[in-house]
Amino acid sequence: MNNTDRQTHWENVYATKAEREVSWFQENPAPSLDLIAATGILSDAAIIDVGGGASRLVDSLLEKGFSRVAILDLSANALE
Repeated sequence: MNNTDRQTHWENVYATKAEREVSWFQENPAPSLDLIAATGILSDAAIIDVGGGASRLVDSLLEKGFSRVAILDLSANALE
């Protein structure tokens, strides 16, 4: 599968399914938040959620006071 095919696939997934319809959805990303907390990084650390899609991780990090967070995803639909 080339990059164009991957992007088309993920655009289709996020255009046709609600966030709760995908198997990887987590209402509360507690496992990821726990792992991030275990690193001991400060709230001014830069964090990027690669393949974050419609994840709630960045929202949760912002709520916890992190300010330098970003999401990278192939799908514009996911990021909306």
